[in-house]
Amino acid sequence: MPDPAPPDQAAADSRPPRTRSREVRRSQLIEATIETMAARGFARTTLTEVARMAGLSHGLVLFHFETKEKLLAETLAYLAEEYRRNWQDALAAAGDDPAAQLAALIEADFAPGICTPARLAAWCAFWGEAQSRPMYQESYGDKDEEYIRALEAICARLNEAGGYGHDVPRIARILRLTIEGAWLDLMTMARPYTVSEARDTARAAAGLCFPRHFPAGRRSG
Repeated sequence: MPDPAPPDQAAADSRPPRTRSREVRRSQLIEATIETMAARGFARTTLTEVARMAGLSHGLVLFHFETKEKLLAETLAYLAEEYRRNWQDALAAAGDDPAAQLAALIEADFAPGICTPARLAAWCAFWGEAQSRPMYQESYGDKDEEYIRALEAICARLNEAGGYGHDVPRIARILRLTIEGAWLDLMTMARPYTVSEARDTARAAAGLCFPRHFPAGRRSG
């Protein structure tokens, strides 16, 4: 007998074909929006350019999203939820050891499905455009705080376990800004280093903060 479909796939297959088709089209248009933002920037992303990138009609974009503002808001929500699921799944798989949890968070931020040129460019566009900041805060602000609280909790456990005596919020901020800075380097440098080097840079920062838990010289594969 064939293996049963995974629960998520089984649930998707149980939906009416028209519903599945609608969801596929919306995802296709959101992915096209991410690619368009990477190529053209926030201000120059238009419904026409998104339709062209997706290979679909302008009318279909209007049918699903009505306005550019709604399309961009849903694209940000899509990216935010994708990012949240990614780090939470990594954390859940890491077990109870705080060093393993911090390593998992670092790995998650440089995972192949998350750390792509198009996604990094889209995030930078949402961060950098003044007109997008209220949208960012509304859609992602709570998720940002959730990540920060999780990172601080892990750092607090490592701080206690190793007797480091750190100011935990500042150490967590150093680690978070190192990761975000590596993301920016990958986007803005004329000759950026590799994603593996970006990940190892974040691990090096963890080693400076928690040297007994992240020995110097250990590099990712």
